[in-house]
Amino acid sequence: MNQEKIGKFIAECRKKKNMTQQQLAEILGVSDRTVGNWENGRNMPDLSLFKPLCKELDISLNDFMSGEKVNEKEYREKLEENIINTIDYTNKKIENRNHFIGLLLITFGVLISITAVAIFPSESSWGSIYSIFGAIISLIGVSRFTKRLSHPKRLICNFSYFIFFVFALIAIDYIGVINIHQAPRFSLVKVSGENVIYYDTIFYDVVRCNVDKENETFKVMKNQKYDSDHIDVFCK
Repeated sequence: MNQEKIGKFIAECRKKKNMTQQQLAEILGVSDRTVGNWENGRNMPDLSLFKPLCKELDISLNDFMSGEKVNEKEYREKLEENIINTIDYTNKKIENRNHFIGLLLITFGVLISITAVAIFPSESSWGSIYSIFGAIISLIGVSRFTKRLSHPKRLICNFSYFIFFVFALIAIDYIGVINIHQAPRFSLVKVSGENVIYYDTIFYDVVRCNVDKENETFKVMKNQKYDSDHIDVFCK
């Protein structure tokens, strides 16, 4: 589909009808700038406008898609070619729309996760809940980019992205625990004792000794077995 050729043909037919860009635009319910973009070959009319545009310019859909008046001998050949081009054009429009929506969802999901980490205190479970929610929203966006892949490949790509996203959140959480001594957001188990809180995460454990006191300390260690009745032993 030659956009530039079709654009010149639209301009030529419009002028033969003694119509201005503004007049044609008003009839079709678009702006004169939009019509100008069609005629300059910058973009194509929306599919819903193909039929009314052809009607106003007194041309067939086959003429429009060819960018010229089609004679009777070439009509069938051009028609078949234009049907294929229209299908390709439609598929491309759908794909571009899916990619745009996908990009918005990915960006929105990432922003939700970042905002959750920044706003909610580490002790609040809402931070981890909204972070995972953001990861899911972002995953939905990624799935729009992988629609053309086979089912197994698509499943692998989407699953890999989700795992990467979650691991990134855990890594950011770990950096916060190490650098600013905050409680881990993604702890599986939280056990409280007298002036002690024990956090059990997937990859490591954190012991918070002398909670809310001046000499409060955080100890990060490898996953260990613990006795909920004697967790204070880790602070000695």
